[in-house]
Amino acid sequence: MRAVVIDAIGVEPQVREVPAPQPPAGGVVVDVSATGLCRSDWHAWAGHDQIQLPHIPGHELAGTISAVGEGVRSWRVGQRVTVPFVCGCGACTWCSRGDPQVCPHQQQPGFTHFGSFAEQVALHAAEANLVAVPDDVSDIAAASLGCRFATAYRGLTSRARLSAGETLAVIGAGGVGLSAVMIGHALGARVIAADRNPAALRLAARLGAEETVLVTEEPAAGAIAELTGGGADVAVDAVGSEQTCTDAMMSLRRRGRHVQIGLLPPVEGHPRVPMDRVIAWELDLFGSHGMAAGEYPEMLKLIAQGRLDPQQLVGRTVGLAEAARLLPRMDQPADAQAGVTMIRPTQL
Repeated sequence: MRAVVIDAIGVEPQVREVPAPQPPAGGVVVDVSATGLCRSDWHAWAGHDQIQLPHIPGHELAGTISAVGEGVRSWRVGQRVTVPFVCGCGACTWCSRGDPQVCPHQQQPGFTHFGSFAEQVALHAAEANLVAVPDDVSDIAAASLGCRFATAYRGLTSRARLSAGETLAVIGAGGVGLSAVMIGHALGARVIAADRNPAALRLAARLGAEETVLVTEEPAAGAIAELTGGGADVAVDAVGSEQTCTDAMMSLRRRGRHVQIGLLPPVEGHPRVPMDRVIAWELDLFGSHGMAAGEYPEMLKLIAQGRLDPQQLVGRTVGLAEAARLLPRMDQPADAQAGVTMIRPTQL
């Protein structure tokens, strides 16, 4: 099969033929119809995550089951499926409690094993992790749910418990941020989005942001505090840097709730964040690390009702060769584009 292969950290990936995967015991092989190009993939390429080289990235996916491993009972060849990017083992205490996203034995396609920037991908613990894709949800839309959208959904609903009438500040209008804007609007919140990219802010406004803040030299927090009359109820760092994390925390009102979704690479050991404000204003800090397969039905119901439409987040669709070129450049403003980039492995 054809796949994007990382041979060395920080070196441009190559597209080449590699052996096709075999279904693991309890798992399946999926023919990949669509997969998302995510900043988390860039973190792996840049060496911020431990991966074994050579490596195939990719963790947001949808496709059709083409082979079933020993012990799989509920799934068959030909079914359209997607999967959370965090796949629990299905047997530990955390999985049995419904929290596979923090499973100590978790597997992550594109990180712990070969991922979905390929024509096929092997997935583990199918009984616990696979999600059937409804007929009225496209492959592109289903693939976009696996990381950014689902993580934002769970971060706002299960973690911060955002309510109608509250104010939500979203720092960063990339894939995660735009997902948070759409979800926050659907939940009835007043949404404010901040970003350096005017095109991304225009898209955020179309997705439901009532106010937008163009980030220049000044931090976004001051503008958000002024727009909200003292700060937002909930803030999301959808980028993952010291500055955006600080902006999100400083844009909150007293006793506000901060959701950290963007990954923060360590700087001199640990990122520097304003913990003095956290203490003085009694802020609540939440992490959101994916979403369990069992929580997908409620999100898919909102999609079926038309209240959420992840297809609107898609900015472009590319093939494997273009994905290999774009991956190393995801942190470069010159390559910034509004919306999510999706990959079709069969597209030339």
